[in-house]
Amino acid sequence: MGWKEAFGDAMKELEAIRQQLARLDRLDDPTVGLTALHGDVTQSRLKILEQLQAGVTGLREENREVRRRQDRMISDLNETRGELRQLLDLVDVLGPFASSEGTSDTPGEGTQARPEATAQPPEPEAGHGSSASAESHPSVSTDTDSQGGTMENTGHRPQPESGEDQDLVLKRAIEAAYRGTGPSAGQPSAATPQASAGAEDPQVAHGVLLLKAAGVASAELIAHRDTWEWLAALAVDHSHFRTPPSVEDIKEGRVQTVLSGRSLIALLIELWSTRSTATPLQGDWALAMTTYNRIAAELAGVTGQGQTIRIVLDDGLPQESGD
Repeated sequence: MGWKEAFGDAMKELEAIRQQLARLDRLDDPTVGLTALHGDVTQSRLKILEQLQAGVTGLREENREVRRRQDRMISDLNETRGELRQLLDLVDVLGPFASSEGTSDTPGEGTQARPEATAQPPEPEAGHGSSASAESHPSVSTDTDSQGGTMENTGHRPQPESGEDQDLVLKRAIEAAYRGTGPSAGQPSAATPQASAGAEDPQVAHGVLLLKAAGVASAELIAHRDTWEWLAALAVDHSHFRTPPSVEDIKEGRVQTVLSGRSLIALLIELWSTRSTATPLQGDWALAMTTYNRIAAELAGVTGQGQTIRIVLDDGLPQESGD
């Protein structure tokens, strides 16, 4: 009877082994086995990646919007600074003319400002001139009465430049410097404080650069991406700036793009304003000064032969000649 019990125990163990093997066979089942488990894991991974991508995209959009607002605020501040600077420049330009108008009312200075060759008293004799002026101006001393004709002509003759629009004077000086002719011989002598300076006047030199940039079809710019983003943010709100259709990554963080002459004008105007209004020894001032001078150096060599202007903002690379 002992062998029957041993046989029964063996059969029980065999049945347990069969059940374990049956469970192992289910691993190959495509619905509940390893394949199904792998599919579930893959789907879960894809869903997690989609959620992460959606969150990252939203954060990027928010960051872009914040940067756009910051750039807009910086641009508005730069415009305000530029307008204040223009007002200061206008005050500096109009100051000498205002002082000259105030001093021309004094008899002694007014007569000295008019050359003796053009002074033609109404009577050839000094005595008659003195009596005539004494009747019309009884409170003036006798020394000034002898020059009464000159004072009368000075009061009625037109002032060639004091009443003329200062913008027109500046335009004439810029055009003359751009043509290389300097101030014309026919201009009145009062125009010499603005026109005789020629290219030495910063405003005239800046105007000449704008005229040269207007004749440029395309200008190639090579700089680091951070520098290019600063330049684009600086000029993006200018009416003449157009965002380039492509900005190509080259190597080591540098980018290469092409600007039109119209966009180059906008960039020069904003750089001129920024370098005048920015705080010295600060980043905006350094970037504006360097970029403005590089563009000015390239435009100075324009010969009108249709070459592409190449502006390189990378002192680590040798200067390349234009195509």
